[in-house]
Amino acid sequence: MSRRRRSDSRPPIVAIGVAVVAVAFFALPFLGLLWRVPWSSAWSIVTDADSLTALRLSIECSVLAAALSILLGVPLAWVLARVDFPGRRVVRALCLLSLVLPPVVAGVALFSAYGRRGLLGSPLADWFGVHLPYSTAGVVLAQTFVAMPFLVLTVEAALRGLDRGVEEAARTLGAGSWYSFRRVMLPAIRPALIAGAVLAWARALGEFGATITFAGNLPGTTQTAPLAVYRALENHPDQALVLSVVLIAVSFAVLIGLRDRWLAPAAEARP
Repeated sequence: MSRRRRSDSRPPIVAIGVAVVAVAFFALPFLGLLWRVPWSSAWSIVTDADSLTALRLSIECSVLAAALSILLGVPLAWVLARVDFPGRRVVRALCLLSLVLPPVVAGVALFSAYGRRGLLGSPLADWFGVHLPYSTAGVVLAQTFVAMPFLVLTVEAALRGLDRGVEEAARTLGAGSWYSFRRVMLPAIRPALIAGAVLAWARALGEFGATITFAGNLPGTTQTAPLAVYRALENHPDQALVLSVVLIAVSFAVLIGLRDRWLAPAAEARP
């Protein structure tokens, strides 16, 4: 009987074979990219003025988008997780819609709202002289629009799984709502908050469709690294390859770091 149990616990050979094919399916494009990269001139391409400008703009805008996602997304996640109101499912779907929208459609929607003749863009331009399309602020806006749902989903799930007894105990001891939120709830969801913020940042760093549709592809102003890759494919394929490897390396490092430290089970995530 023990032999039978051991044999039953072994993974099926067919499943292993299919898994190997799936891993190869994901790995081959990256291996092909690494194979084509001109490693002898990679450093000079990365340190080129155009590449550095695109990378700097990507980092600055993605950090601002992640910060804006935290500022707006954490209260939104708390409301969706803790406040019961009519139409909550519809509101939740609306706030997470950009997660599944085609990025170009997201850019068109941003134009309809914040463009020169948009719903809010027209008053902003006429009354305050603020023009968001084809500006660096427009890049941050587009990146936040597509990246914030990652943070909202992560934080909302953590809030739903949080034991409310600790919060009720804090209120029983005289803690106010803000104190309970700041000293009890935030430390409890800190891993999820960090994971959501990093995921939002990584998504903003790699954003392309909504950015190029709403903010354009202006070097030094709106041309982030993904847009620089797209433009370099036509005339400078070596630059496109090198910048692609840089973005892949950053994304890969983020996923490994999140998985090992913040997305692991609680028993494994402890230092």
